[in-house]
This record gives sequence, structure tokens and C-alpha cells, in this order.
Amino acid sequence: MERLRHDGVVVVGAGLAGLSAALSAAPARVLVLTDAPLSHGCSSAWAQGGVAAALGADDAPALHAADTVTAGAGLVVADVARLLAEDGPAAVRHLAALGAPFDRTPDGSFAQSLEAAHSRARVARVKGDQAGRAIMEAVVVAVLAARHIEVRTGAHLTGLLQGADGRVRGVVARIKGRSVEITARSVILATGGIGGLYAVTTTPAELQGEGLGLAAMAGAVIADPEFVQFHPTAIDIGRDPAPLATEALRGEGATLVNGDGERFMAAYHVDAEMAPRDVVARAIHAEREAGRGAFLDARAAVGAHFPDEFPAVFAACLGGGIDPRTQLIPVAPACHYHMGGIATDSDGRTSLPGLYAAGECASTGVHGANRLASNSLLEAAVFGARAGRAAAAAEAPVTGATEPVMAADLAPGDLQTLRQAMSRDAGVIRDAAGLQRLLDLIDQLEIAGGRSAPLVAARLVAACAMNRRESRGGHYRTDFPEHATAERTFVTLDQVTHPNLKFAAE
Repeated sequence: MERLRHDGVVVVGAGLAGLSAALSAAPARVLVLTDAPLSHGCSSAWAQGGVAAALGADDAPALHAADTVTAGAGLVVADVARLLAEDGPAAVRHLAALGAPFDRTPDGSFAQSLEAAHSRARVARVKGDQAGRAIMEAVVVAVLAARHIEVRTGAHLTGLLQGADGRVRGVVARIKGRSVEITARSVILATGGIGGLYAVTTTPAELQGEGLGLAAMAGAVIADPEFVQFHPTAIDIGRDPAPLATEALRGEGATLVNGDGERFMAAYHVDAEMAPRDVVARAIHAEREAGRGAFLDARAAVGAHFPDEFPAVFAACLGGGIDPRTQLIPVAPACHYHMGGIATDSDGRTSLPGLYAAGECASTGVHGANRLASNSLLEAAVFGARAGRAAAAAEAPVTGATEPVMAADLAPGDLQTLRQAMSRDAGVIRDAAGLQRLLDLIDQLEIAGGRSAPLVAARLVAACAMNRRESRGGHYRTDFPEHATAERTFVTLDQVTHPNLKFAAE
């Protein structure tokens, strides 16, 4: 195996969190490893709505933090939410300074959209639904110009290097077909979410929880893995991944109707179309299960303005044979965001020395049981930068022997079997029978093909969903539909693979 010594920080992943970490780690040397070309294979570039921040004269970070706490259904860490909201305006202005072309009002202020569960219009956007792509383009330019950063594409994470003391001292990656051990002062995992573990997802299918799974295999504490957010309005045209109809459409006045043309959301929540995402997702799921179907009607709200105001949605609809200016858009819930992840503090430190995490693969507690709309890009920028600074300041590890923590590959056919089972049994609606069926399948796949990182990530979701005998936020159990005590989940892989060990709670 080829070996490389990197005197600095290794960042795995090149979404907004990873690149923000790399930029903020200066002047430390940073090696960014990414499987896909820059701006590809990451959810950041696919984000449509924008970046939530208290930028308006009628807004304040305290209001943003309060909305974040409310949306999180009792599990948000209030101090972390306050930090995110307070750092938000500066983070947006920093992205604008890098060249992100946010929409502006005639007086030069940030144009902002209203999205579900926000008490103010506070989502800074780019051309309606182009925020993620435009922000990533600006950040990538900055990264390529930064002398302290080296980027290696075609690099797939396959393992972590760990010392006898448990400290993470580097990574193992498959780079253009060769296995390479890379030692480093510190490692930041910014590997994204778990959307690729679900048959219906709005995220890149490559995101299969590798960072989460490998961190768990190395012994890291994992927080809240059962909480998966399902976006209510994926465009249901049979594509994998499913295109997204941004929530901003409902903020502009688009409505949800069933096959009879009847608006149905008021029957499920007082806020109707602007209810929290988990409520809207379950309502759409219920309408579809009842055979009535679910559609987004943006004909009056957007109509002829679609090509200019929401070009990504317009193009996706046309590609599926739908003209949203004159036709209803069929929609379905889809895996969209993972609130859980590798447990970290507000500076990205995990329970393992030398290992940091940021973005969707991390869990700071800022999202609780249900992420507030458009907080994801903000989280990536704010906590990615904080993780980069902390990892760069870490002391160099004492030299010594390391052992690789390696994951097996998951066969393509087994991955497809897993994706179907995850959508069926760990999706919008869950119960004990389905979760046990899913856990049994994971056992079978692991016995046959070895312990892969995606299987570990799926096991964490399923086992903790089974253990949480209540419904809260993105986790809904038909056999336990009521709230119980509001406690976060903190768990290790040993605890979910040995039934006699109890899960930790905050």
C-alpha cells in the first residue's frame, strides 16, 4: 500500500462544509480528498432554497434561533442554535464577498424568501432556486486560488488510520484505483448525508453514509441517527435521484392539492402549506396512500415566471413531460437530509481525538428532530469554518504505529436491496415490525458481504429508530404516535450491535 505523510489537515469531502473548513484552516496545509469533481456529487450544489440568516430590518438572530428550536421538536441544543443564528449574517456576507451572486432588492439589500416554519422571510436566494450551485461555484474558485489547499479528485474514502490510543491519525483512500494511507495532524470528515441509502432521495446517490459508518467503526459516538428529514415535494417523475420542487414555491403561494383538485393541508395543520416539513411530508404520504395523489399547484403563484424565477424546477418538470406553468406537478416525499450524524461540539470535535466532522455527516444538535428549512447551507458554512480552525490548531500527534479501520465494499445489487428496504421500513412512516425486518436484512447482507460503511450507517438509523419508542420530528412511529421524554440519542456501534448494552441519553 502506498503511504503519504501530510503535515497538516486532511478534509474528506468537497461540499460547502468541507471547502469552508479548508479555507478557514489557513495557514495550515490542507489536503482535500473528493471522489467527484469539485461542485459535483455533493448536496450543497443541489440546494435550491438558499441560506437562512437574520439579514432583514424586521429580523434578529434571536428570532432565527427561536424558530430553529421550535422546528427541532424539543431536541435542539439552544446554545448551538444561538451560535448558528448569530454567525449567520456574517456567513452570508462572506459568501457574497467570495462572489456568490445573491438576489438583491433595488436598494442593494439581500432579497429574502419565506419558507416553512420561519417567522420571517429570511432565506437569501440566488435566481429563485440556484443558491447551492452559485455558492459552490464561488467557493470553489476561492479554494483553487488558495495556496495552502491541495485538492485530489477521484479519491474515495475506504478507511481511517487509528493509533493504539484511539486517536485518528489519517485516512485510507482509493485514489484512481490505488489504495493510499495518508497520515495527518487531524482529519475532518465532511462526507455528506445518507440519501443514497434510500430508494427515493433528492440528494446525490453517491452519498451513502461512508463517513458516518467509518467513524462509528472506529468507535466514535453517533448522535440522533434515527432522525431523517423527508422533503415533502420531490417531483414524482420516476427519476433517481428525484428532482426537488423547492419549498420557496410554497413561500410564493403555491398550494398542495390532491387528484380531485382539493387543497388538503389545512386538514393536517393550521399553517397548511407552510407547516413544518415532517407534517407536510406525512400529509402527502397519507394522501398518496389513500389513492388521492398529491400535486403542487404553482400555476397562479408562479405561472409564466417559472423560467426566470425557478429555472431548475422548470427544467426538471419539462424533462418529465410537465409544464408547471399550466399543469400540476406530481410530488412525493423523498429522503432529503440527515439530522443525525457523528456527534461533535460546536468546533467539530468528535469523541475521537484527531477526528473532526462538519456538515451533514456531523451532529452538533442544531437541527434536533427536524431541520428548519435552509439552515443546512448555513450550518455547513458556519460549522465548517469552525471545524477548519479547530483542526488546524490541533497539536501534532505523537508518532507511532497505526492500524487501519477498513470497511468492506457493498455490492451494487445489495445496495439496491438496501435502498428499497430503507424507504419501505425506515421512511416517512415506521413501526417495530418494519424496523426489525430492516435490521434482519442488514444482518444478512453483512454476513454475506462483510461490514460496509453504508450498512453500518443504515444499521444506526434502524436500530435507533427501533429504540425511540415515540414520534418526534422526522421520526414517526405508527405504533408509538405520541411524544415521550425529549432526550437526544448518543450511541456507539457496539451498543447497536449488542442488544444487552443500553443506549446513552443526554
